[in-house]
Amino acid sequence: MTPILERFRLDGRVAVVTGGAGLLGREFARTLAEAGAAVVVADIQTAAAEAVAADLRAQGYPAQGVRLDVTDPASVRDLVAATLAHFERLDVLVNSAALDPKFDPEALARGIVPGRFEDFPLDLWNQALAVNLTGVFLVTQACVQPMLAQGGRGSIINICSTYGLNGPDQRIYVRSDGQRVGYKPVYYTVTKAGVLGFTKYLAAYYAGTQIRVNALTPGGVYNQHDEEFVRNYAARTILGRMARKDEMNGALLFLASDASSYMTGANLIVDGGWTAW
Repeated sequence: MTPILERFRLDGRVAVVTGGAGLLGREFARTLAEAGAAVVVADIQTAAAEAVAADLRAQGYPAQGVRLDVTDPASVRDLVAATLAHFERLDVLVNSAALDPKFDPEALARGIVPGRFEDFPLDLWNQALAVNLTGVFLVTQACVQPMLAQGGRGSIINICSTYGLNGPDQRIYVRSDGQRVGYKPVYYTVTKAGVLGFTKYLAAYYAGTQIRVNALTPGGVYNQHDEEFVRNYAARTILGRMARKDEMNGALLFLASDASSYMTGANLIVDGGWTAW
């Protein structure tokens, strides 16, 4: 029997992280690298992806930065080709790329409360569906091919959200003076719920293989939010605070590694108790 800590190791494996230059994507890339994986940092911001990869290489970890537009099938194919060219295999996929604006600039310009459902622009809805949902479909469809060619083994982790499980509490976007500073936009709940459905579909589809598909659902992660928003958010959690950006890493590594070898089609929630009451 393999010692438990060794089951968290990813030596000899290759991981792709989409949205790898983002707040959580950077954390995920570093975590996977520290566990022994070679990491492909994929992001639409080319320079940022390359900078994250360069930082990992400077620490002695094998990593490459690759530009990726998840809505473009050709860009997705190029990602897989680059991964195989650099590292010759693909074992772990983390679908972390997503649109998550805090307000709608167009609505502001029109004098509308940010992100209000009644006036939410169709073009922004369509753009979000393309990135948050179709992008996950396209990237997974391409990245699973090498996994199948390697004997049907791999781990796919889709980043969901508590807002894909429950409707957003729009009260946390209201200041103590009654001023509303925004809404969580309608597309976010819809697309993240879709990601969870996609996770369950794909896990069931690959029954009979060793390709595991799970979701990781973070709660709100602190990123220089203003004090009043932090207070509003913290009051909704059992632990009474927002998450630190590194507090999803243990769950991510668990799902990526053999430590979770008997899990597929699952959703691992790390939300400080937000969805427990």
